[in-house]
Amino acid sequence: MRNITAKTILSNNNTMNVYRGCTHGCIYCDSRSECYGMTYEFENIQVKANAPELLDAALAKKKSKCVISTGAMTDPYMPLEKEIGMTRKCLEIIAKHGFGAAVLTKSDLILRDIDLLKKINDEAVCHVQMTMTTFDEELCKKLEPYVCTTERRYEVLKEMQKEDIPTVVWLTPTLPFINDTEENVKGILDYCIDAGVKGILTFGSGMTLRRGNREYYYKKLDELFPGLKKKYMHAYGMSYGIKSPNSKKLESIVKAACKENGIVFGTSKVFEMLSTFKSREQQLSLW
Repeated sequence: MRNITAKTILSNNNTMNVYRGCTHGCIYCDSRSECYGMTYEFENIQVKANAPELLDAALAKKKSKCVISTGAMTDPYMPLEKEIGMTRKCLEIIAKHGFGAAVLTKSDLILRDIDLLKKINDEAVCHVQMTMTTFDEELCKKLEPYVCTTERRYEVLKEMQKEDIPTVVWLTPTLPFINDTEENVKGILDYCIDAGVKGILTFGSGMTLRRGNREYYYKKLDELFPGLKKKYMHAYGMSYGIKSPNSKKLESIVKAACKENGIVFGTSKVFEMLSTFKSREQQLSLW
């Protein structure tokens, strides 16, 4: 871990990352890609030590309220967060200024902040997003070794449901020849339906392989699934975006389940939902 001083904290589309790098060890992580400037050890976390001050100043200057998103590049609830609480400090600032929040994680540590998430959702809007790739618990431990497994993430979704905090599931990535089975997808969908999730993202049932994350992923394939790298290289070569051979079937299963259960499906529709700000007054007017 090393502290850095950031110049800004919010992107043009109101996303933020208070950390750089990650220690969850997910074998497929696109954030390892060199195109993001990951030229150093990914597990050597950079902490934006001045993130709360930058966020406080940025929100104070905004002319209109919006949703602040975090977690797309770096999980805001790595084990390090338990020690230093940078994400919680930023959520407190979001709540203070009356903004909305959309938080993406794989970790049950988010339950620590359920009080803040509920407060933000009561006054504006807050979506908790949970990545769920693999219904098989043992496979999950291989693919995402240093974070809680899918069953525990389902339990997190249920806790959010109890507090009326809306949730979205990222059923992604789909790893060809590994988790791209109907059994896997249907198992995760059962979790989603029971937990009352509001939206599901699949991004076409595939994954990305770019310089940086491709090399790491292939190294892990050699360790965990001997012989599979050769199959990937034959099927996909140096392609950046790859899809499972079963992608059309898996997409149809997810789409049908979402339609039947009133769950928002489709990248643009889900992201529109996640970015739409509603104040308490606006919500009351709808009633």
